[in-house]
Amino acid sequence: MGDKPIWEQIGSSFVQHYYQLFDTDRTQLGSIYSDARCPVTNKFCRVFSRGIFSGQKCGSIDASCLTWEGQQFQGKAAIVEKLSSLPFTKIAHSITAQDHQPTPDSCILSMVVGQLKADDDPIMGFHQSFILKNINEAWVCTNDMFRLALHNFG
Repeated sequence: MGDKPIWEQIGSSFVQHYYQLFDTDRTQLGSIYSDARCPVTNKFCRVFSRGIFSGQKCGSIDASCLTWEGQQFQGKAAIVEKLSSLPFTKIAHSITAQDHQPTPDSCILSMVVGQLKADDDPIMGFHQSFILKNINEAWVCTNDMFRLALHNFG
């Protein structure tokens, strides 16, 4: 792992840790998300003052956001509540591929493709993307987007 760029090392370690927590105890996933406030510009507030950010003052957007199958959640507590309430008791993820890139603002963008098996359901493909940010000397997930890879050809 030492010959890989640092963003790949951090991204790969995060992905391994995330799915290990998800598969064993989803209630512990709060440790990877943040409630730290991200500074935003007035332009950002004017353009994105709708949806999950409505009613918030400029400069006070919770760092972590989750989009799960099109549903949006903001803040560590809402994210953990959503992930903990998913309707299965057993799950196992198998990672097919993962890619990591550094971003211009010193974050890491990670994309994961894989398969999951929940309870007695058939195996399904999934895609998940993360943005990781170093906040107070710890890498946290500020953005998380998940979709099952389901196709309807009918």
